[in-house]
Amino acid sequence: MKKIGILTGGADCPGLNSVIRAVVRAAVDQGHVVTGIKNGWSGLIDNDTRILDVRSTSGILDRGGTILGTSRLRPPLDDKNMDLIADNFKRSGIDAVIAVGGEDTLKIGLDLYEKKDIPIIGVPKSIDNALSGTDYAFGFDTAVNVATECIDRLHTTAESHHRIIVIEVMGRHTGWIALHAGIAGGADMILIPEYPVDMDEVCELLRSRHDRGKMFSIIVVSEGTKVVGHDTPDPEHDRRASRSRFAKVGEVIANLIEEKTKYETRVSVLGHIQRGGVPSAYDRIIGTRFGVKAVELVENGEFGKMVSLNGDKMTAVNIADAVREFKRIDTNLYDIAKVFSI
Repeated sequence: MKKIGILTGGADCPGLNSVIRAVVRAAVDQGHVVTGIKNGWSGLIDNDTRILDVRSTSGILDRGGTILGTSRLRPPLDDKNMDLIADNFKRSGIDAVIAVGGEDTLKIGLDLYEKKDIPIIGVPKSIDNALSGTDYAFGFDTAVNVATECIDRLHTTAESHHRIIVIEVMGRHTGWIALHAGIAGGADMILIPEYPVDMDEVCELLRSRHDRGKMFSIIVVSEGTKVVGHDTPDPEHDRRASRSRFAKVGEVIANLIEEKTKYETRVSVLGHIQRGGVPSAYDRIIGTRFGVKAVELVENGEFGKMVSLNGDKMTAVNIADAVREFKRIDTNLYDIAKVFSI
């Protein structure tokens, strides 16, 4: 019998509870005990844990957020907190930790595995699908569905009022949400971090659209998009240097469009709407599969690994490989999106 710890770190997203539920069911089925670590890595700093069983995780599959709570700690942790986590881990009697999270959560897990010899298994959570080593992370599908519905709703008001609407979605470093939701929602233009934006080109395309009698336009933009020749927020700098929020590039682009074209322009920032609410069926399914696979990796002693979805197969990759760089967009899909632009 093993005592398996599970934590959910970083920003919340739909599907976290499906992973927790799956880990508990799979572990109990194999005769193991599961300890829930509260509020991400902070739970091992504060020694805040609780036993999880089938009853306590019943009925949570369709719930958003996480029953364990979460926190955002930036790697690398200082020596004091690293030592505190290592000491509390030893006292807890936990044999392995399943860390469910994105880049920051998994980087901390990797440090603890390499420097403190704590057995770690990673589960990829990323609504902007930016983690390498896996085709999809849970949370992404729900975020795309939510963003697509919002685009659909904004489409009708843009057409009615003959306006340009700039819709800002999440995506600090990659444009996965903007690309998928933009295509699904019939956006007229998709702007993403991988390609800096020339506003003269954007405005020329909008004028051409107006000349053809299309008096409204929908532009979907990732929050980390850069505008050539203009100061736009640097998400990486902002999140580490201060507590300022992103949600600014949409305003920059909307203001420039209105200034250059005189077309009435509005901006809608979807923000945390994309993180909340009920997970999609797909996120529930892959979250469940991730959880079951994570328990399998614990049983096999495959530590320092992250569960991965490769095609339709559940595999595992080194956490180090998964967090080395951000997963860039599918350029073939971007080329398809450009066919439908303007």
